[in-house]
Amino acid sequence: MKRVLITGAGSYIGTSFEDWLRENSDTIVTDTQDMKGDAWKARDFHGYDAVFHVAGIAHADVGKVSEERKQLYYQVNSRLAIACARKAKADGVAQFIFMSSIIVYGESAGIGKERVITRETPLSPANFYGDSKVKAEEGLQELADDTFHVVILRPPMIYGKGSKGNYPLLSKMARKLPFFPDVDNQRSMLYIENLCKFIYLMIEEEEDGIFFPQNAEYVRTCDMVRSIADTHGRKIHMTRVFNPVLRLLGKSGGKLGGMVNKAFGNLVYERGMSEYKEDYQVYGLEESVRRTEGQDTNKLRK
Repeated sequence: MKRVLITGAGSYIGTSFEDWLRENSDTIVTDTQDMKGDAWKARDFHGYDAVFHVAGIAHADVGKVSEERKQLYYQVNSRLAIACARKAKADGVAQFIFMSSIIVYGESAGIGKERVITRETPLSPANFYGDSKVKAEEGLQELADDTFHVVILRPPMIYGKGSKGNYPLLSKMARKLPFFPDVDNQRSMLYIENLCKFIYLMIEEEEDGIFFPQNAEYVRTCDMVRSIADTHGRKIHMTRVFNPVLRLLGKSGGKLGGMVNKAFGNLVYERGMSEYKEDYQVYGLEESVRRTEGQDTNKLRK
């Protein structure tokens, strides 16, 4: 039986992992530590096999923020993570797992432009959010050694039941709109239960290094929207009539251009980067969407 301390209370990924373990594993038990304030520094980390660090400020609008707000990203996403890892190492924890992001490579390519990340792709954060993740990674890797394994995960967009970010907006559009742009793009995405199994394998196999978990297939944004609509018994018409306008908006820059490219641009990991010796990509797009939308998958199969 392995003991894991999840550092970061109330996080979507941390809570999802705890829920997944209750349904799928009897070999890992978890505790959670709130990382707000300084009370966590008094906690004894001895006896834990791993620390899964999920505390952080998520990606938000980074266009116009104060210098104070920027520094908060570095304080929480970088310095807090490194301080937590130092304590874990000092207290004899053998493994530290950190949630980074594909954002360390920068933003999506525009509509019609290919962007495939390989192991040779250099880090190139486009803003302070991405840079805060890079700084955390650098500090954590300096702590790694034969007795302290550091796992850095760089997932793409994560979605699942209760997720935040882009998926809820896509779901709302799929349930309301009669039309949606038919754009030939490719995105790496990661369903939350696939991620949870991957984290489980990282702990069970006592891994260290940098990993790039993603779903087995790339996703076109319009295919995901169509799948969401299908789960609700709706037909949504895909059209290319808006594509020229979307291309122009994507090239215009600024907040609106960034949103367009994020939704309809291209950003994928080369598939081989995400392979692992054990299968974790349990759910494909359609099944993951049904589970996310809360549909009875057994009933839908009949």
